[in-house]
Amino acid sequence: MIESTQYKTPGQLIQALLDERGWTQRVLAVVLNMSEPAINKMITGKQAVDAETALALSGVLQYPAERFLELQKSYELAQARLVLVDDPDMTARAQLFGSLPIAEMMKRGWLDVDNIKNIPKVESEVARFFCAKSINEVEIFPHAAKKTNVADDVTPVQLAWLYRVKEIAKEMLVGRYSPEAVLAAVPKLKELRSSAEAARKVPRILTECGIRFAIVESLPGSKIDGVCFWLDESSPVIGLAMRYDRIDNFWFVLRHELEHVLQLHGQITAILDSELEGDRGGDNAGLPEEERVANQAAADFCVPDKSMKSFIARKSPIFKEQDIIGFSRTMGVHPGLVAGQLQRRLNRYDRFRNHLVKIRSAIAPSAMVDGWGDVAPVG
Repeated sequence: MIESTQYKTPGQLIQALLDERGWTQRVLAVVLNMSEPAINKMITGKQAVDAETALALSGVLQYPAERFLELQKSYELAQARLVLVDDPDMTARAQLFGSLPIAEMMKRGWLDVDNIKNIPKVESEVARFFCAKSINEVEIFPHAAKKTNVADDVTPVQLAWLYRVKEIAKEMLVGRYSPEAVLAAVPKLKELRSSAEAARKVPRILTECGIRFAIVESLPGSKIDGVCFWLDESSPVIGLAMRYDRIDNFWFVLRHELEHVLQLHGQITAILDSELEGDRGGDNAGLPEEERVANQAAADFCVPDKSMKSFIARKSPIFKEQDIIGFSRTMGVHPGLVAGQLQRRLNRYDRFRNHLVKIRSAIAPSAMVDGWGDVAPVG
């Protein structure tokens, strides 16, 4: 049997089968009850071999119909490759829309675009958002030069959130930064731990010591909790996502990021913290040292480690409501901070939830907030 792999088009195979039998195109036309010009067009590749014709050819020439159709498909694909005009931006566009939640960024006012189908406008706005000349230079692309020093494993969605925090921070007016002023802010913040309402004073305290503080709602799937970076050596920035609207999570993440500032972390590479709720919020050996230090400072701030361990040793495994409330009063903190530390240390996030009160509504009026229906007033 003639091998179809020797031929590039179904027409070439048909002609070979005719030659093998000593048939002319006219003979085949008569047998198939087709016009001779139609047979000629099929053999010269000007007319495609469809499924019905392939079956007819198979019955007449005793050759599998599938082979005719396979050659036809391969031929059409080869023809398409020859005539296709390459779009140099197609790959970039695919990664752009595949990596970033463009619709969500538009909805939240990050991109000044009315119609997502207006591709040129979307591309120019994304380039502007990431401070790039074109989408091909945006940091989410592997070949793009890095404009923000951040870990290589940061996702495009997380990077977009970071850029929004940075955009907001650049326009904030704060007091003069000094390490001494930041250190002096810690006891002032401690005084606010006893109630959710007291958190409204946090932005002012941070602003007075030179820290640019912003709360930006996280993008879907980013799993971000907070970030610490510096605009320059005297301009530290703390951004919170408040992924969990709970008093314990707020204070833990805030103190975690504040420790990064105190330790001068994030000056070279931005410290982007995600999933601090689980193992990354503890002291396991697999964490970078700077994260372990920040986690310990955050946990001690919520409830001093020695006191927390003593409370657990005395009351475990039964933690009565009156015991939690009494201990929190002794420590001068809201019961939610005790409950949060119990959850972390016991790995029992299903317990003590009644103490984990919401806090975002208390802090939002005095903070620079972007998200949850509000758009930060940036240029």
